[in-house]
Amino acid sequence: MKQMVASLQESMPIRRPVMMLILMGLGLLAVTVVSLGMGGAKINLADVIHHMGHRIGIWPTGIDDFNARILDSLRLPRIVRAIVIGAGLGLAGAVMQSLFRNPIADPGIIGVSASAALGAVAMIVAGHLVLGSYYAVVGPYGVPVAAFAGAVVATALVRILSRQDGHTDAAIMLLIGVAINAIAFAGVGVFTYMADDAQLRSLTFWQMGALSGNGPADAPALIIMALGAAYLVSLGTSLNLFLLGEAEARHLGVEVENLKRRATVVTALVVGAAVAVSGIIGFVGLVAPHLVRLVTGPDNRYVLPASAICGAAILTGADAVARIIVLPAELPIGLVTGIVGGPFFLCLLLREKKRRRI
Repeated sequence: MKQMVASLQESMPIRRPVMMLILMGLGLLAVTVVSLGMGGAKINLADVIHHMGHRIGIWPTGIDDFNARILDSLRLPRIVRAIVIGAGLGLAGAVMQSLFRNPIADPGIIGVSASAALGAVAMIVAGHLVLGSYYAVVGPYGVPVAAFAGAVVATALVRILSRQDGHTDAAIMLLIGVAINAIAFAGVGVFTYMADDAQLRSLTFWQMGALSGNGPADAPALIIMALGAAYLVSLGTSLNLFLLGEAEARHLGVEVENLKRRATVVTALVVGAAVAVSGIIGFVGLVAPHLVRLVTGPDNRYVLPASAICGAAILTGADAVARIIVLPAELPIGLVTGIVGGPFFLCLLLREKKRRRI
């Protein structure tokens, strides 16, 4: 990789972080194409490329109808979900780590993920009691909407409770997030205790994470994630100045309170929308920013978009593994990210510990 970057930089005078962004984008494209061919019905890589070329008008003829339907109706939609959700989680993790100046901050640090889970579990277990005859009308929109509502409520509580004399204390916000996490998980436990066998199975698998989705019902949440992620990427310069300290950032023209409010609220909306679509998926928002900083450095102008690309690649690859590791069944993707992400993150920490000692 280093030799490739060096040779490309010799031929084209492009800065290293920009080159890494280009290479990571190509890596995401490669992971996407490979993932499209993996699953219960294996499709050759050449057929995947031919089909995608046919869809964009490069080749006049396509592949056979069976494989084309698998790609168009099953795999491509879930890979789009993986890319959008992974990008949102990776970007949210990078923003939270910069905002709290904490390398172990993740998208759920202020209680958004847990509160979204509480909303979804409440809908699964008690939705028919609360909505009555309207429960059937709500249909597949019920759980995503309830999860997103839980995330919005948690965000509002954090914002209200952490403000004092017109200022927001990041440390207080973090502690309030810990409290909200505890309350939300306690609520999830209560509803789990109340659930019958069918509901218990449904909420258990939902909490493990999945990218199978609810079809068109996921579109609003995916749009919210895409728009929120695009906005968060624009905060790179402001977050760089914020890392110098709040007083220094103010002197340099940054509206610190406005920045904290915008970053927190938009991040929470992105994470809430992600949880609404896929359930709880851990470690993507924690690992992706750390991986990115190893190759791009600490500049948030590059860390933020690179974290989005890296998060998308991680989740797309994890989804491919989840589809093939226990064929003909499918392993919940949250288990894959936890099993792989936990040891991998531990290795990163040990590597950093050894480097600092030397």
